[in-house]
Amino acid sequence: MTDSRRYEFEETTPTIADSANVARDATLVGDVRVGPDASVWPGVVLRGDIDPVIVGGESHVGDNAVLHAARLGERVMVGHGAVLNETTVGDGSMVGFNSTVSDTHIGHGSIVAVGTVVPEGLDIPAESFARGAPAKVTPLSETTFDVEEAFEAYSSGDYSDLANRHTDLFK
Repeated sequence: MTDSRRYEFEETTPTIADSANVARDATLVGDVRVGPDASVWPGVVLRGDIDPVIVGGESHVGDNAVLHAARLGERVMVGHGAVLNETTVGDGSMVGFNSTVSDTHIGHGSIVAVGTVVPEGLDIPAESFARGAPAKVTPLSETTFDVEEAFEAYSSGDYSDLANRHTDLFK
């Protein structure tokens, strides 16, 4: 069964790199660009109507996440159920499951913990750790987190491989 939820908005149609994997039941509206080796999992909504939604190369958007007018850099991981509204996420960052992020910038190499609420206008500097509701920000250098170790555990490459193995789930 083929389910393709790709919608034009004001003469702009989503574009997906040939090497990307987008689940058939993900919804893409308007100015949405999915980069090479990226994955967009089931139930995701990418809505590019007021501004583009960009999913950078080797970035992954987990099940049921919602991105509206959001931009992800390269090698970004967005967890299941996260909501990003008018937000930019720098290269090599992670946004945890069920996080809510609105109208902000997350610097490169940062981690937003599971369930974190980043309120409108609270920018997360590069290489920071944000957690809580509302978010409190700590430089990663003052924590025990190792971003590279986290990426090894939840590697972008592993997600690409997993997506490629789901032959019936993706386009």
